[in-house]
Amino acid sequence: MLLEPGFTDPAHPGERFVCPHGVAIEGLLASDAERAAQLDVKRVPFARPRQDVVAVLDEAHQGLPVLVLGDEHPLPYDAQTLGDKYFVTESKRILALLAERHGFPKLH
Repeated sequence: MLLEPGFTDPAHPGERFVCPHGVAIEGLLASDAERAAQLDVKRVPFARPRQDVVAVLDEAHQGLPVLVLGDEHPLPYDAQTLGDKYFVTESKRILALLAERHGFPKLH
């Protein structure tokens, strides 16, 4: 899950933003639209509560980006756990996992 690109923040009227932690992930996804289409990528509004995130994790874990892991690959050693959900929030690690698990190019 990522913040919607071009989101607004009521604290800064008239301005639009991108998430500095998600913009590299957006770039990687855009570099291979066919591969990205095989993933369930959700882009959510900036305002909290972020209902799509709360529905998958919980209200305390609304920070983005987040990669929620399925069970088709072995769990990485550094996955966070919340009940029966496993996820990663660090953007460089998300990029690495997209390469390892889904065939995107690796960071150099």
